Amino acid sequence: MPEENCTPLTEFILLGFADRLEVEIPLFGLFLLIYATTVVGNAGLIVLVQLNACLHTPMYYFLKNLSVLDLSCSSAIAPKMLVSLLAQQKTISLVGCATQMFLFAAFADAQCLILAAMAYDCYMAVCHPLLYTVAMSRRVCTSMVAGAYLSGGLTSLVHTSFTFTLLFCGSNVINHFFCDIPPLLELSRSDTHINEVLLFTLCGFIQTSTFLTIVVSYGCILNTVLRIHVADSRHKAFYTCTSHLTAVGLFYGSLLFTYLRPSSSYSLDTDKVISAFYTVVFPMLNPLIYSLRNKEVKDALRRTVGRRVFSHQAVVASRFVVAFFLFLASTHTLET
Repeated sequence: MPEENCTPLTEFILLGFADRLEVEIPLFGLFLLIYATTVVGNAGLIVLVQLNACLHTPMYYFLKNLSVLDLSCSSAIAPKMLVSLLAQQKTISLVGCATQMFLFAAFADAQCLILAAMAYDCYMAVCHPLLYTVAMSRRVCTSMVAGAYLSGGLTSLVHTSFTFTLLFCGSNVINHFFCDIPPLLELSRSDTHINEVLLFTLCGFIQTSTFLTIVVSYGCILNTVLRIHVADSRHKAFYTCTSHLTAVGLFYGSLLFTYLRPSSSYSLDTDKVISAFYTVVFPMLNPLIYSLRNKEVKDALRRTVGRRVFSHQAVVASRFVVAFFLFLASTHTLET
């Protein structure tokens, strides 16, 4: 369509998963439960790490930031998706669409870098324990996390800026449940070659490099673990590594499948299902995989809950004692 005959769009319609009420209501209940679990699990983990000094180590520092990113990434997508499932008008403004894209892309890229930092931390702890305190100092860990957030923000800014300089007119229906890059490129009337190159280059570099870092790190860890002569220690370390690799494999597999394919092979209906996993489901699973199966975290949780329960009981008991003495004092006053 010629540019002079094209009226720029001011809003989009998010098609979502279905357009039938009998399907949308069960999906709303399912995704609401998943999102609530994500909020409780990740927020609880953040508070738990913050309150317990025994968890103030590089591994749990990265884990806390991973929970922040999981919570943020899910919150950038899930609330609007839940509203759209029940609303008759499934619209989102141009500014709202750009904001959602920027936040999601920034958090997703930063999450990849944090996962790579966690793998490197485990590698140094297992393979080079004598150098661990120097290699993973507080300054180094803070720099890694800051670099992850900064890199995620910059790459997301590039994608968002180039996407929303394209021409959008005619149909405003996005065949997705959030403003992601591939369906918007599919909707645009402009030449998207540069956008596809940027998407493949930037996302490919971050996702592929961090994935290789994780695989190489855990490969070295497993090689070291297999040399351990104590069977229990070897089994525990191997079990932990395979659990982490399973979560990483599912997360990266879905990302690589979505963003590193040529545009000719896009299937937006398939992408919606895959996107639901890494935007909604995986943020819920990460606290379970990385923490609740960890003995140190479970012990810290018991201590924290016990301390809060004890302090609550002490407050109740003190209030009861004060009320009892006030009652005795008032009774004594009435008798005199």
